[in-house]
Amino acid sequence: VQLQASGGGLVQAGGSLRLACAASGRTGTSYVMAWFRQAPGKERERVATVNWSSGSAYYADSVKGRFTISRDSDNKTLYLQMHSLEPEDTAVYYCALGPTGRVLRYWGQGTLVTVSS
Repeated sequence: VQLQASGGGLVQAGGSLRLACAASGRTGTSYVMAWFRQAPGKERERVATVNWSSGSAYYADSVKGRFTISRDSDNKTLYLQMHSLEPEDTAVYYCALGPTGRVLRYWGQGTLVTVSS
């Protein structure tokens, strides 16, 4: 399985971005995908998770109401729609895939999101 993340960039505070993560290879039909982020000098943080088959989602408190995780099953693509971005959202964002939310075996290469104040 390979994951290719894209969509990062520079945006002003209050702006929006949409990240995408394209999965290829044998993903199976029952798995979980997630977005993580890591800011300079900070630990990696789970941002959002989605169960691919049911669509049920989890969000970190820091992004609830601002970010939306979604998936396109036909194209095996995961999205993260981000609104009302804040400078604190600046980080490298990674997508991940695995059989459960705690077992994420495959990781994308990361895409940088920079939010200017």
